[in-house]
Amino acid sequence: MKVRRPLSLTARSTLATILVLVAFLGLTGFSLERAYQESALSALQDRLQSYVYAYLASTDVGRGGRVLWPDSSPHSDFLRPGSGLYAIIDSDNGAHWESPSAVGRDLPFQTRLDPNQSVFTGPIDTSVGPVYIYSLGVAYDAPDGQSVHLTFNVAQTQTQFLHQLQVYRRTLFIWLAALGVVLVLLQLLLLRWSLSPLRRVSVDLAGIERGERERLEGRYPVELVGLTRSLNDFIESEREHMARYRNTLADLAHSLKTPLAVVRSRLDMGDADAGLRNDITDQVRRMDEIVAYQLSRAATSGGPTFAAPILVGAHAEDLVRSLEKVHAAKGVLCEFDIDEEANFYGERGDLLELLGNLLENAFKWARHRVMLRVHVIEPSGHARRAGMLLAVEDDGPGIPSEKIEHVLQRGVRGDERVQGHGIGLAIVQDIVRAYRASLVVEASEELGGSRFLVRFEAS
Repeated sequence: MKVRRPLSLTARSTLATILVLVAFLGLTGFSLERAYQESALSALQDRLQSYVYAYLASTDVGRGGRVLWPDSSPHSDFLRPGSGLYAIIDSDNGAHWESPSAVGRDLPFQTRLDPNQSVFTGPIDTSVGPVYIYSLGVAYDAPDGQSVHLTFNVAQTQTQFLHQLQVYRRTLFIWLAALGVVLVLLQLLLLRWSLSPLRRVSVDLAGIERGERERLEGRYPVELVGLTRSLNDFIESEREHMARYRNTLADLAHSLKTPLAVVRSRLDMGDADAGLRNDITDQVRRMDEIVAYQLSRAATSGGPTFAAPILVGAHAEDLVRSLEKVHAAKGVLCEFDIDEEANFYGERGDLLELLGNLLENAFKWARHRVMLRVHVIEPSGHARRAGMLLAVEDDGPGIPSEKIEHVLQRGVRGDERVQGHGIGLAIVQDIVRAYRASLVVEASEELGGSRFLVRFEAS
């Protein structure tokens, strides 16, 4: 199962900001919408009340309790049938008046209110749709002293109120969304500015890994000074450790080689019988090979993080030139297919050991041709430096697939008649494992022999 890559600091901060903004702006929008709805509803009540007062001012009562109905309208919609604005006046003596807009409409204006009593209700379902109603009870005194109670009712359909509310909601959403986008952009700019020192550290580290810089330099914020100082100390420590390690191994090899050389020279002087001399000579040679092998294996650094790039082409040409001289009797020629920008990120000794053992093995088994291919693997994703694909092919007899694993074992030779001690490919495998690379042995489709393919992934 593929493991998901952790989110970057910028992505985490941006996501958190968006979530907080959505919650905050959502609550803000809901609160503003509720406040506006209450305000709009209060304004609607005031408007309907003003219509009632207008009708109240134009209504009068004559002798005998005869009601003089309004002869004017406070709004033109009261004169237009089905306009959504309706007025009805009811008297306690059964008199009834409707505005032209309410004629033929079944409206629930049956409430009789006491004088000075007012009621605002809604929305109420009616035949014309939900409506808001404002009702007011009034007592009129006729000239003959008779009192007449009237109930004024003014209604407005909910459609107009909802349309007004919808316009506000749409406007509010647009402005809040625009505000959210602006705040997110500002947050991104602030994050970019705040995290720029970390990006600078990352860029400087990438330069060190590519071998373009020696250490982290420049002015960093106080929070990063300790980190950069520790990284510089680690880089220096790693380099000093590797140098000290190589020097110690070189001193060890030198100390061992000198006594071995003395023993060999004494044997050559004939101080021992032939059998003993041969046995000791074989053991001295074997000890010399073991020292060389252990030195090569121990010196394999394992792909140091901060390594300068080494061009492969120039070193490959020197190795092949030497091998062609050694195997001149066979007439083996090596062909190249090497990218000019192909680099090895590691120790020069590891590269020479890897190329030398693979090429020497190919020259031993080849009939006439050897092919060396080195191609660049372009970095992708978060990789900072390119990888490398190295292939060595020959036109020899090849290795049967069932024997590949056996041949790669330490001390095993593919053919005992071929000179060697079977440790060259073991060294190659040690280097491949140390650099977390991969080694594949297969048949060469082009030359017919073996093909050793080493892949260093981009990192």
